[in-house]
Amino acid sequence: MTAVAVVLLALVALGLGYRFYSRFLAERIFELRADEPVPAVEREDGVDFVPTRREVLWGHHFASIAGAAPILGPAMAIVWGWVPALIWIVVGVIFMGATHDFGALVLSMRHGGQSVGNLTERFIGPRSRLLFQIVIFFLIWMVGAVFAFSIAKLFVAYSASILPVNLEIVVAVAIGWLGYKRNLGLFWPCLAVLIGLYAIIVGTATGFLWVPAEGSIFLSVDFWLVALMVYAYVASSLPVWLLLQPRDLVNSHQLIVGLSVLYVGFFVARPELVAPAVGELSTLPALFPLLMVTIACGSISGFHGLVSSGTTSKQLCRAADARPIGYGAMLVEACLAILATMAVAAGMMSDGVQHAFEHVQAASLAGGNSLPGVGVALSAFVEGAASFLTALGIPIEVGSTVVAVLVISFAATSLDTALRIQRMILAEVGRTYRIKPLENRWFGGLIACGTVLALIYADKANGAKSLWPVFGATNQVLAALTLLLCALYLRTLGRRTAAYAIPAVLVLAVTFTAMGLQVFRDFGAGRHLVATVGAVIAVLTLWVAIEGGLAWRRGPARA
Repeated sequence: MTAVAVVLLALVALGLGYRFYSRFLAERIFELRADEPVPAVEREDGVDFVPTRREVLWGHHFASIAGAAPILGPAMAIVWGWVPALIWIVVGVIFMGATHDFGALVLSMRHGGQSVGNLTERFIGPRSRLLFQIVIFFLIWMVGAVFAFSIAKLFVAYSASILPVNLEIVVAVAIGWLGYKRNLGLFWPCLAVLIGLYAIIVGTATGFLWVPAEGSIFLSVDFWLVALMVYAYVASSLPVWLLLQPRDLVNSHQLIVGLSVLYVGFFVARPELVAPAVGELSTLPALFPLLMVTIACGSISGFHGLVSSGTTSKQLCRAADARPIGYGAMLVEACLAILATMAVAAGMMSDGVQHAFEHVQAASLAGGNSLPGVGVALSAFVEGAASFLTALGIPIEVGSTVVAVLVISFAATSLDTALRIQRMILAEVGRTYRIKPLENRWFGGLIACGTVLALIYADKANGAKSLWPVFGATNQVLAALTLLLCALYLRTLGRRTAAYAIPAVLVLAVTFTAMGLQVFRDFGAGRHLVATVGAVIAVLTLWVAIEGGLAWRRGPARA
């Protein structure tokens, strides 16, 4: 089967999933009504609760969930072969990932915009709430470290991306201020920014505009790690309308345009599959269950539930928008994951993609039966995807910069969204246990960003490589617990629960097994910090899961 035929089948499956399964969930399971009250309107405060038009909120939500993870995961997982990767991406996203995101959004929307961590007390018990919030804290801790390191590595490897990415942030703030204070629409200004962004990319890629010279501080990974935490601290504490919404709208346009052009380049090039359908399993880590947690966000992600309940539910202006935003955005992210798989699995006459796959495979074997590092996986995607653009006559230098800016923009969006959520989680803990400083957004943001920077430097020698499997397992364990919450909620309403209860059990079993294997492996390799974090998360997860099972046995609680 050709690469084009494989991708077409995958995309048709995603389309059918949205057309039929998402409608089934909305109409038959949740019985979603267009006139339902929403917290953005009832609790509007101009900072976090802000009623937002569907296209703008879709852009924010999509940009927040579609970070580097749906690229990194498939680029790493390709060592097991493209068949297992694509099966898990397509089947997983339709029946688990998009189902999870949609459920978390509806659940939060119907409970005042509360996070899934806060809702644990209502459906499982007060003790589980704190345990759940600790798991969330650890997950976001690792999300921040992995994404910050990814951005820093890409800035250094593709220095022509530095100017476009940072100018976009400055201009987004100006647009946000004009849009909110002057009541101007965001669509056309953001479209103009996107056009300007591509013009700057061409200028830096061709050397016409400024690019840092060798030896510059802007080509230091350490500089960017610190700078990114300073940026995230400020961005995660600002009102959502000032930076988050306009920048995410620009980035959503950027991804739609970029993804469309990359797919056009892929179909024009008609590349051949050069990666094996199934890898040499005897020389690789166990396909089951590590494939699932490696692909992570490309199929199902607990972090998405935090975005749905942490920020998106507080901006919905109509309940009917939950389906295209919650379920639909995750399917588009799966399109990105499919493209990432093809970027490393399919070769072209330029050999760009062939080299990318060889880099990933070599890194895995050289690492002693381990997965490739973050930097290698990202470079593999950038090189492979840029080679698709050459089929459209775009020079490889411009193409690689376009792809690098795309990846960095979304990783940065996920970074500051994650730390905004971390700040909110800390505020919830502060209100619950009467720790007033944690309720201050600037103090909470300082703790969130400071702890991420500490973790980055604790694992800097490994280049965040050892963090990825623990991040993936924690991410999907959290998704399983969120699915369980949705199932418990549906049970209180007397509705059918199988659509959420079955995925919850399957995901929990798979990822808990993977987490156990990874903890033993990290302890054996001397990675004691990562192993300890993984062990703590495993114990907390088991505890919450047991209490969830007991809650299920007790029967329906209040909705």
